[in-house]
Amino acid sequence: MSKPAAMATKRAVRGSKSGRPIMALLDLLGRRWTLRIVWELREGSLNSRALRTACDEASPTVLQARLSELREAGLIELVQGDGYRLTGLGQELKETFLPLHRFAERWSRRS
Repeated sequence: MSKPAAMATKRAVRGSKSGRPIMALLDLLGRRWTLRIVWELREGSLNSRALRTACDEASPTVLQARLSELREAGLIELVQGDGYRLTGLGQELKETFLPLHRFAERWSRRS
């Protein structure tokens, strides 16, 4: 029995040969500085310098690599004169993180 055509076209990601969407997303979000960039853009646009400052002076090379990956993934966009911001898809991702953020806040206050 052969694999369905859709499964055959998915590319493998780190830690998974299946290329399933959840694995691809977790691979992207698990890269250094990726989640921090998304989080820092949660309230609005930031230019490269402001974003680097917000990310505790992350390496410019790594930061630019992550920005490129996030743009390619459709989660952020670069708006001329305004800087980087979350796309509609990026906003949706942010909304999925808010319950986790609230949990983390409660968790950090435990006895």
